[in-house]
Amino acid sequence: MMHRPSESAPLLLGWREWLGLPELGLPLIKAKIDTGARTSALHAFYVDPFSRGGNRYVRFGVHPLKQCADLLIHAEAEVIDRRRVSDSGGHREERYVIQTPLRIAGREWPIELTLTNRESMLFRMLLGRTAMVAGAARVDPAGSFLTGRIEDAEARYRGG
Repeated sequence: MMHRPSESAPLLLGWREWLGLPELGLPLIKAKIDTGARTSALHAFYVDPFSRGGNRYVRFGVHPLKQCADLLIHAEAEVIDRRRVSDSGGHREERYVIQTPLRIAGREWPIELTLTNRESMLFRMLLGRTAMVAGAARVDPAGSFLTGRIEDAEARYRGG
C-alpha cells in the first residue's frame, strides 16, 4: 500500500540519502538528491527491451552499491516512455523511463526513473525534483543522510 506524504508535513532530505526501490528488488541505494535535475536516474549496466502481452518492458541490471561490483540485482519494469535526456555534461541520450515506488523514511510514493549507466558516477541513483515534488520533499543542501545512516548496506543485500 502506498503511503503518500502529507502536504502539511514535507519530508526533509539532505543532499544525499539512503532510499529503497522495493518493486525493483533494491532495498537500499544511496542517492544524490539533485534539485537541478528534472528527472530521476538509476544506474543500469545493461538494459534489454522486450514485449509482454503487447506492452513494452525492460530487463536491466543494477550494481546497487558502488564498492560491491559482484553484487548484482536484475529487475524488470514496464516502459512508460522513452525520452531524450541531457546529463550534467550536456550530452544527450535517449533513455527508457519506468515508474516504480520510492520508499524513504517510512514513506512511499511512485516516481519516474530513467535508466542509464552511472558506473563512473559517485552515486548509483539521482533523485530529481519531479520525484521530490510528488513526495512533498524539501532539501537542506547542508544536510546529509537526514532520514538515517546505513552502516552496512551490503549485509542487507547478502542476508546478514
